[in-house]
Amino acid sequence: MNASYNQQVIEEFRANEGKLGGPFEGGSMLLLTTTGARSGQPHTTPLMYRDEGDARYVFASMGGAPTNPAWYRNLVAQSSVTVEVGSEKYEATASSLDGAERDRVYAAQAEAVPMFGEYQRGTERVIPVVRLARA
Repeated sequence: MNASYNQQVIEEFRANEGKLGGPFEGGSMLLLTTTGARSGQPHTTPLMYRDEGDARYVFASMGGAPTNPAWYRNLVAQSSVTVEVGSEKYEATASSLDGAERDRVYAAQAEAVPMFGEYQRGTERVIPVVRLARA
């Protein structure tokens, strides 16, 4: 997604307490705000998420691009993030999963939302899975 499209999604999300239309209608979307690794400025990105029990996950798929998205590089540098889901907003700590745990969560997401399987097949990198733990 490009910046102007992301901004439209962010505005729609906030205006409608997290409910989106179009291709995202009915999907599990949140807004993740990270701190720019170089700029120190806040950056908000709409992302699909997965909940399992008390755990919430996001996926640095970037549509299967060959590199990780900027939001992921930002949270690696600064793990404190802000999460918006529906009308709720809270602080969280982000941490990347690895090994079998990463593989299990990503496989579950790809089964629930098949395009995530396509994203992984379309790139040589292992798409990061990030746990968002409420602060």
